[in-house]
Amino acid sequence: MSLDAGVLASTTITISHLGALGYGLAAIGPGIGIGLVFGHAIEAMARQPEASGRIQQYMWIGFALTEALALIGFIAPFVFS
Repeated sequence: MSLDAGVLASTTITISHLGALGYGLAAIGPGIGIGLVFGHAIEAMARQPEASGRIQQYMWIGFALTEALALIGFIAPFVFS
């Protein structure tokens, strides 16, 4: 049983579209998370200016961990397809 070249090409396009859709959906969570991290850090620094150095340190750690989720979501379609 042989596959037609057109069927194979359409299957490949569908898989790549699913990867793009998956990354688009995966980027929503980290985007919201980064906004929350910076928003709450600014709020905390406004309430306690004397602790702004420590708050800023934790803000960057939270940003890095949240951004790692976006990068994992970007790499996953390439690895698993």
